[in-house]
Amino acid sequence: IDIEIVMRPPNERDMTAKEVIALWRDEIGDIQGVDQITFEAERGPGGWRADISIDLSHNDIDTLERASQKLVEELESFANTADVNDNFDKGKKRIDFRLRPEGRALGLTPEYVGDQLRGAFFGTLAIRQLRGNNETEVRVKLPELERQDLSYLEDLIIRTPDGAEVPFFDVTEFEYTEAFASISRRNGKRVVTVSTDVEPKRDIVQVVNALNEEVLPQLRADFPGLTWTFQGSNAEMRESTGTLFSYFGLALIVIYALLAVAFKSYFQPFVVLSAIPFGIIGAVIGHIIMGYDLSLISMMGVVALSGVVLNASLIMTDYANTLRRPDGENMSAFDAVRQAGLRRFRPIILTTLTTFGGLTPILLETSLQAQYLIPMAISLGFGIVFATAIILILVPCLYMTLEDIKSLATPKNEE
Repeated sequence: IDIEIVMRPPNERDMTAKEVIALWRDEIGDIQGVDQITFEAERGPGGWRADISIDLSHNDIDTLERASQKLVEELESFANTADVNDNFDKGKKRIDFRLRPEGRALGLTPEYVGDQLRGAFFGTLAIRQLRGNNETEVRVKLPELERQDLSYLEDLIIRTPDGAEVPFFDVTEFEYTEAFASISRRNGKRVVTVSTDVEPKRDIVQVVNALNEEVLPQLRADFPGLTWTFQGSNAEMRESTGTLFSYFGLALIVIYALLAVAFKSYFQPFVVLSAIPFGIIGAVIGHIIMGYDLSLISMMGVVALSGVVLNASLIMTDYANTLRRPDGENMSAFDAVRQAGLRRFRPIILTTLTTFGGLTPILLETSLQAQYLIPMAISLGFGIVFATAIILILVPCLYMTLEDIKSLATPKNEE
């Protein structure tokens, strides 16, 4: 049974979707006779996905069933999990019939008996009648009462190919089994998916760590041969984050190579790149101040921030190098970096303030459409402000530290 609620636009209601779900879940509670109850809030083109999904796999289906039930019980014991369920469904009960040797001796075949059994319950087409433009089928089958009670199978009569009539149970034997409603496979292996939501979302990593360190290893010890993989929104985010930072690392290598060529130094690029960690710290502080959790969108903002905060560090270092050239003012390292800080202070501060000011409307936006962009704006805005404040002090210090190291190494090289 599915019950769908379409909520009013955010500006016309005073409750969020999460609050409605929490209230609905508390009011409903546990319903007797219901195996699973799931509350979903779909928004945007991606739809809803469980926060954590675990695909369990085992060669024996009975072992797989017990393992999935044990994992469901373990997840339900967590205080911050909700809507724990699995997709293991044995389906409806069925009756499997097999033809006895006595029936085969009478010339019966499984197909011949199956057609008569199907005709008795579903109906055998007797005639088609045309009524105007419509065609009406007339089927012959058992009365409705006899079709609803399996005890009438004892009185069912089967007709043999030579026209004789024999009781159904005299020529067949049967057993009760269960027919699976669906069979899930991943990479060719039969799996049962156990999923759960986590509230608050910031505890997802904590739950995943507990599963990896305690629950799943114990589950494998109890059910040897059991394997698992993580799916769901958390696994997708980890995969996307891993890909994002892989390319981020490649971009940093390219930036370092370009700076090394421009500065003709292997060490000065590190002075410029030192701005990136402080930008990341500023982005984290901004999320704490604004009350947002770090997300994949936040990480994208951090990547974009890294390119922006390099600007302040780069122009200071490059200007100091320009002042030290013989064809320039030929200043000492200390005087050059001091003048670079003084002359580039205003453009650096103005760039930072205009960037943060331009992002402020997004930071203060309350509409639903802006919620996806706010984490990225927080990373950019707060990151560049924090990094700039540190860069104006740190870069000159690192620049002089590098010069001191060179001066200490020079006599050794000359000897």
